[in-house]
Amino acid sequence: MTSPDPDPTAAPTGRVRVRVDLAYDGTGFSGWARQPGRQTVQQHLEEALAEAFGQPVPVVCAGRTDAGVHARGQVVHADLPDVIWSRRTPHGLRAILNRLTDERVWVRRVHPAPHGFDARFSALSRHYAYRMWDDPGGVDPLTRRWVVHHRRPLDAGAMARAAAALVGEHDFAAFCRPREGASTVRRVLSVDVGRDEQRLLVVAIGADAFCHSMVRSLVGALVAVGEGRRRPEWVAQVLAARVRDSAVTVMPPSGLVLERVEYPPDDLLGKRARTARQFRAIAASDPPT
Repeated sequence: MTSPDPDPTAAPTGRVRVRVDLAYDGTGFSGWARQPGRQTVQQHLEEALAEAFGQPVPVVCAGRTDAGVHARGQVVHADLPDVIWSRRTPHGLRAILNRLTDERVWVRRVHPAPHGFDARFSALSRHYAYRMWDDPGGVDPLTRRWVVHHRRPLDAGAMARAAAALVGEHDFAAFCRPREGASTVRRVLSVDVGRDEQRLLVVAIGADAFCHSMVRSLVGALVAVGEGRRRPEWVAQVLAARVRDSAVTVMPPSGLVLERVEYPPDDLLGKRARTARQFRAIAASDPPT
């Protein structure tokens, strides 16, 4: 009799899975994921954990942010040695990590993860916000690290009308950098365009997942509409074509923030992780929805 496959959402024997919630200023980081010769958020956090525990501790994140992108609500998991973990409190480890990381990274919370939790695959949705300042008087210098100064006025109403076509499950190949063997099918849950109390134009997008450069490409398409260079229905046409369009600008990373990640109830975490690992596709003959 063959032994059952190991549970991919369970910590290895002798370790305890821990959830870490953190925020970071992406300025100066080459994104989340480790890259040789570059400073990344993952490397920075793993080095802090290694110093705290005296051994390498890999981490897995909910959303791999690009270079220069920020986060208020990033979630990661780490499988920590249970012997060492038992000697520390969650509050104590949080304090240690915040001493070992620089001012660009802040650990908000550390606690044991529920059974079945996987920071990446258990997530139901990720929610980003992109902020722009289009006041002709210039940008507030105090917001320059997280708000993009757009030099032309933008019509938020036209952008909102265009954004309606993006909601639902589609093949977003027109807005993603392709990766061999990876699906570009995603379910966008909401796209809201409006102005906050400071008159910043905010594009808030929530989806079950995003592919590489997708959020900044979607915002770039909406900006073309907001400037009046394209009509609102053009965004739906680009989506339906499923190929990159040179008229879609990938917006600068500094305006983008991962605001939060949502998960199902604890008893559904493992089921969600298994479902999320399945390859997703929309048949070529299917009409866009």
